[in-house]
Amino acid sequence: MSKVNDFLSEAGVFFLATADGDQPKLRPLGMHMEMDGKLLFGVGDFKAVFRQLQANPKCEIAAVKPDGHWLRYTGTAVFEADPHYAEAALAAMPDLRAIYNEETGNKMMIFHLEDAAAVDIAVMGEGTDLLAE
Repeated sequence: MSKVNDFLSEAGVFFLATADGDQPKLRPLGMHMEMDGKLLFGVGDFKAVFRQLQANPKCEIAAVKPDGHWLRYTGTAVFEADPHYAEAALAAMPDLRAIYNEETGNKMMIFHLEDAAAVDIAVMGEGTDLLAE
């Protein structure tokens, strides 16, 4: 997981692809963290992306680093039940507390990917499996 986390950190913004019925949906994200051996992501419980992942948890993350390498990270989204993950995300990105708090009623929903594959692909080259030991 560390290689994927490092890739996303270097890329900065990455994109999460979901499906809304038969229509693909793509949006930029930035929140990710590695914790308890998992690479975690967060989305708002009030957003369409959350409803899309609940209806069809298969998704893909894509990112590009400044050197032109790009990442394809594919799997099945599994939401975490333990609230300490959301609290850790909000501690790491305190500006998000303006959106996710008791007053707004919005909750950050944290998920990781299972049955995942992650490939680092050079612009003109073969892909490297980032999850291989």
